[in-house]
Amino acid sequence: MTRQLSTLINANIPLVDALSALVEQIEQPVLKSALSEIREKVREGVRLADAMRSYPHIFGDLYLNMVHAGEISGALDTVLARLADFTEGQARLTSKVKGALTYPLVMGVVGVTLMSFLLVFVVPKIAKIFEDAKATLPLPTRVLLGISGFLQHYWYVALIVVAAAFYAFKKFKAKPNGRRFLDKMSLRMPIFGDMFRMIAVSRFCRTLATLMGAGVQLMPSLDIVKGVVDNVILTEVIEETRNSVKEGESIAEPLKRSGQFPPLVTHMIGIGEKTGELEVMLEKVANTYDDQVETKVSTLTTLLEPLMIVVMGGVVAAIVLSILLPILKMNQMVK
Repeated sequence: MTRQLSTLINANIPLVDALSALVEQIEQPVLKSALSEIREKVREGVRLADAMRSYPHIFGDLYLNMVHAGEISGALDTVLARLADFTEGQARLTSKVKGALTYPLVMGVVGVTLMSFLLVFVVPKIAKIFEDAKATLPLPTRVLLGISGFLQHYWYVALIVVAAAFYAFKKFKAKPNGRRFLDKMSLRMPIFGDMFRMIAVSRFCRTLATLMGAGVQLMPSLDIVKGVVDNVILTEVIEETRNSVKEGESIAEPLKRSGQFPPLVTHMIGIGEKTGELEVMLEKVANTYDDQVETKVSTLTTLLEPLMIVVMGGVVAAIVLSILLPILKMNQMVK
C-alpha cells in the first residue's frame, strides 16, 4: 500500500485520487475501510498524517512522523518510498528469524506428542508382561513405568502445571521488573543473545536513519526509536542518550558508556557525527548487522536440524533401552 501510494503521487496524481485508487485495489477489509475514511478526511482538507492518526493500530508513530515530514518538505513520494523499503526490510528480517525458530518448535511439538503416545498407550501394554513375569526391574525401567503411570492416570495434573507455569510467566512478564529481567536475560543468552542484540541494534540504526532521511528532527526520532527496539534495557539506554543529546552531548558517547551497544556501532556513529554523514553511517551499520543476523540464522538452522534429530533419537533410544533391559535379563534367567 505504501509503495503504491508513493508511485501514484510520484506520477503527479492528486492525493485524493491516489487514495481512491488504493481503496479499489486493497482487499484487506480493515485497511480498506481505514483508507476510505482517511480519503474523506483528506478531501475535507485534513493533512494525510493527521487523518492517519485516528488509526494507531495500523499506522504507528514512525509511519505518522515520516508522512508528516514528507508533507512538510514536499517530498511525500520519496518519504513513502523510503518507508516502504524500511517496512519490507523489517518484515524480511522478522520472517527469517521466525523461520529459523519454527523448525525446532515444530520438531519439539511432534517429539513431545510422539513420546506422550508411547508412554500412555504403548508402554503400559508392555508393562503387563513384566507384571506377569514378576521379575525385578532395572532402575531405568521402573522410572519409565512410573512416568507412564503418572501420565496415564494424572495427565490432567501435567496440563494444569503447564497452564499454571504459562500464566505465571505471562504475569511476571507483564510487570515492569519482570519484563526488565527477561529482556536482560535475553541479551545474555548463549548464541541467541547476540542475535537478539544484533536485531535490536539493526532496528535502532535503520529506523533512526530512515527518520532523519525523511527530515524528522533528532529528538523526536530518538523518542520514536525507543519503541522500535522492543527491549527495556536498550530502551533505557536510548532514553539516557536522548537526555544527553538534549544537554549538548553527542549520540555516540552515551551509547558507548552504556556497554549495551557494540564498539563497531558507537565508533561508526561517532564518525558519522564528526563528518556530517550520520544517516549514511547508520544505514551501513544496519546493513552490516542485517547480514550478520542472516548468517547467524542460517548457521543456527543448519545446526538445529541435526541437533533436534539427535535429541529425539536419544529419548527414543532411552525408552527402547528401558524396555529391552528387563527382557534381556529374563532371557538370561531362562537360559
